Amino acid sequence: MKRWILTSLLGILALIAYSQPNPAQRDSLNKLTQADHRLMMQQLKIDSLRAGPSGNPQAPNAANSDERKAKTYTSMPDPLRFENGTLVQSPMDWNLRKAELKELFDREMYGRTPENLPRVVWEVVSEKDTIIGSVETRYRKMKGIVDNSMFLSIDVSIDFEYGVPKHKNSPVPLVLEFGWIWPAGMRRPPAPSGPSWQEQVLEQGWAFGVIIPTSFQADHGAGLRAGIIGLVNKGQPRKLEDWGTLKAWAWGAGKALDFLETDQTINPKKVVIEGLSRYGKAALVTMAYDDRFAVGLIGSSGAGGAKLLRRTFGEQVENLAGSGEYHWFTPNFIKYAGPLTPNDLPIDAHELIALCAPRPVFISVGSPEVEGQWIDARGMFEAEVLAGPVYELLGKKGLPTLDFPPIQTFLDSGDLAFRQHEGGHTVGPNWPFFLEWAKKYLDN
Repeated sequence: MKRWILTSLLGILALIAYSQPNPAQRDSLNKLTQADHRLMMQQLKIDSLRAGPSGNPQAPNAANSDERKAKTYTSMPDPLRFENGTLVQSPMDWNLRKAELKELFDREMYGRTPENLPRVVWEVVSEKDTIIGSVETRYRKMKGIVDNSMFLSIDVSIDFEYGVPKHKNSPVPLVLEFGWIWPAGMRRPPAPSGPSWQEQVLEQGWAFGVIIPTSFQADHGAGLRAGIIGLVNKGQPRKLEDWGTLKAWAWGAGKALDFLETDQTINPKKVVIEGLSRYGKAALVTMAYDDRFAVGLIGSSGAGGAKLLRRTFGEQVENLAGSGEYHWFTPNFIKYAGPLTPNDLPIDAHELIALCAPRPVFISVGSPEVEGQWIDARGMFEAEVLAGPVYELLGKKGLPTLDFPPIQTFLDSGDLAFRQHEGGHTVGPNWPFFLEWAKKYLDN
């Protein structure tokens, strides 16, 4: 029970967008979210949805954590088979199949990124020389001002900051994290006992960056008529195939990379995208859709990220489609918790990972005893296994085993890597392993 309380507290910390100091404001956000969710269901002509399981293992409707009950769905889509049934047999074929898969993910899960996206102009908010850990660093805070001439009522800007080791003679790789804003009155998680991830990155001679997704798209349904989604829609509700928040966050990361391409101290061909939890989902979506990102570190992304949706284990599609999480996805996705089931989805998480091929991806997850089973470590491992044949078709290496490994086993011999660390809902203990693994891609 104590472990569940710890995990729940971490989950509460993650819900930063709802952390308003004024309870009346929080209640207003909830009402607006519920109203938008109902509107999407009306557009889909759905009267009700199946309820999702609880993340509390003591609850009567607790999510399944028994592996014997996990395989209730039978069909699994094949990333190397076209929709007409023919097989993908060459890298050229894969390019065609990749476009086909992106169309399916756009239509049924993450939504279509609009074509009429506004330009972004970057401004330097502050710049200084400092020492982070033991490394002399140039540190800049940036703001990307989004052109809102299409709808002046909505202002949008992207908060982004980055640090570059000084005295480097050539452009350096950069690790870009989807980061959190901690609201006033909210307690931050304890600092790591060792060096921060930023310090570890700088020690490698690389740069680090942090982009704040909620600066340009809020993490709740009430925010869908504001931010970049609301700006493009001119304050109107989404249509059934419109993009969700995960795609919007991925767009913002791409805009940060656009800016980094203008900084001569950064090697834009060696930029890592990293995120944890819902930001792990966003990092994987970013990696899948933007080929410019070189490496992905995907932390505890779970359902909607690297976890197979066809596994009845931990968080389920019904949770994702409910009013608390539906905004991450296209409205069309809601129907898979209503008249349709995960078995009706034409795609699954292994194909999202496959869209990253041939670029390297490291899947990170915590201990089931500390993080809990909600994330479904095995479901993410199995998705990586199923993505392996695509990597092999392209001359790369998948995971070295089909068997789910014991905790703290580092599967690092391929271009797909996996490690379940001893901690909780964090990437922390896996940073040293990731950095050592990533050297072969970033230091040559």
